[in-house]
Amino acid sequence: MGRGPYEWLIGTRYLRSTHRRGFVSFVSLMSVLGLMLGVATLIVVLSVMNGFERELRNRILSVTSHATISALDGRLPDWQRVQQQVQRYPGVLGAVPYIEQQALLAHGTHVTGVIVRGVLPEEESKVTGLEPRITPSGFKGLAAGAYRIILGSALAHDLGVRVGDSLVLIAPEGTATPGGVMPRMRTFRVAGLLSSGMYEYDSGLALVHLADAARLFRMEGEVTGVRLALQQPLRASATVRKVALSLEGASYYVSDWTRDHAVFFRSIELSKSMLFVILLMIVAVAAFNIVATLVMIVKEKQTDIALLRTLGAGPRNVLAAFVIQGALIGLAGTLLGAALGTLVSHNLEALVRGLEHLLGTQFLDARVYYMSDLPAYVEGLDVLRVCGIAFILCALATVYPAWRASRTVPAEALRHE
Repeated sequence: MGRGPYEWLIGTRYLRSTHRRGFVSFVSLMSVLGLMLGVATLIVVLSVMNGFERELRNRILSVTSHATISALDGRLPDWQRVQQQVQRYPGVLGAVPYIEQQALLAHGTHVTGVIVRGVLPEEESKVTGLEPRITPSGFKGLAAGAYRIILGSALAHDLGVRVGDSLVLIAPEGTATPGGVMPRMRTFRVAGLLSSGMYEYDSGLALVHLADAARLFRMEGEVTGVRLALQQPLRASATVRKVALSLEGASYYVSDWTRDHAVFFRSIELSKSMLFVILLMIVAVAAFNIVATLVMIVKEKQTDIALLRTLGAGPRNVLAAFVIQGALIGLAGTLLGAALGTLVSHNLEALVRGLEHLLGTQFLDARVYYMSDLPAYVEGLDVLRVCGIAFILCALATVYPAWRASRTVPAEALRHE
């Protein structure tokens, strides 16, 4: 019988050992279960981080423009020319003007700061997906000179207003009068509510018509800048720079969605890296449990090893038999962990909702995490990386016990038998 079948026969037979009431098989099973749980936990955590990043990115791209080009002083007078030039640039799907300023909203005793954005309702859908998220009628409620406003749903709740109510918008710049500087105020009627799914926007964004914003902030004929929708939003940073360099005339300030929300994505990447390292230690502990398992097997099988050596088995044969045994334990735990982790990740949202319903609580606060559910997205590269590292750790864990088995001296092992 060749080396391969002979060593496989011994390694697999020791895994099924029933000697001493199956203690060896039980310890091997515990090693497999420990490794399985470690691998599954790591895959689930990485999938949650991937899902959180993916969901956050999709929500950001659905409610904001991919990039912006604005004047250095915040006022762009020749925005029509800039808009036309930008729209002709390859890779740009749309370009619309906007006015954006900070202001105060007051209703009764409630006063809060907001970002007021002036938009053109008929063109806004070219760069954002806000309109389907506005009730009751999208941007149709905005009209030049009507002084109507669309509020984020959380903002409206904080102010205590509903569709049809009136509130006062206070501009930060005042008007000089004989009695002193007076703030510029204007009464607006709530024309709709925005539910974007991101608390940052729902609690701090107010939309008005571009013409109304221009009058209120004294920017007649001027805008803050031009907002862009790009064919490849993931390359927005490089694209918007090329677009700005192609424009004629003055210098411009450019920004994109990756820069505006860089803190979110950097924190996610940092958290993902740290969690990977920390949870990998759990996998390492589970993998090195194989050392204890194989040491006990070697100790129990001293007589069998000695008999094999007297029958002609060399140290390499014994070494290979125990390496195969440890590798099979590692492979079983790794594959079962990958399957369990993938299964849990794909059904995580349903499991979390069921647990929340059972406990009567909510694990994720949208005001903190920008979403109320727990998405998970399994990336094949992460699964392969986790499985590869886990199996390598298991393989390294088998070296010492297998080497100890190969160093068994038959005479010493059989002396007391």
